[in-house]
Amino acid sequence: MFTIVKIIVSAIIIGVITDFSRRYPTQGGIIAALPIVSVLSILWLYIQGEQMETLSKFALSVVWGIPATVVMLVIIWIALQHSIHLFVSLGLGMGGWLLFLFAQDMIVKHLIS
Repeated sequence: MFTIVKIIVSAIIIGVITDFSRRYPTQGGIIAALPIVSVLSILWLYIQGEQMETLSKFALSVVWGIPATVVMLVIIWIALQHSIHLFVSLGLGMGGWLLFLFAQDMIVKHLIS
């Protein structure tokens, strides 16, 4: 039952942001850039009784994903500016995201060892 509540609340938030973004694209983009998914995830984990250590590790992992997410969004923006189809733009962005995460992981492992 709790899973259904999480899905409904999360869907409502996404729906409201999407509708707002249709009217006010710039402000909607700024709102969408808020760490809504991260905050919701932390709240759901906390409500489900996860330890603070788990929440802390999750938060740090989100931080590690930020650079790759920026790369993904820049790739999508550039592709859309060049009139590349939406789904191709999303695919290019996701590919860039994966490559960046892989490179980031390799660099961090190299620097640590």
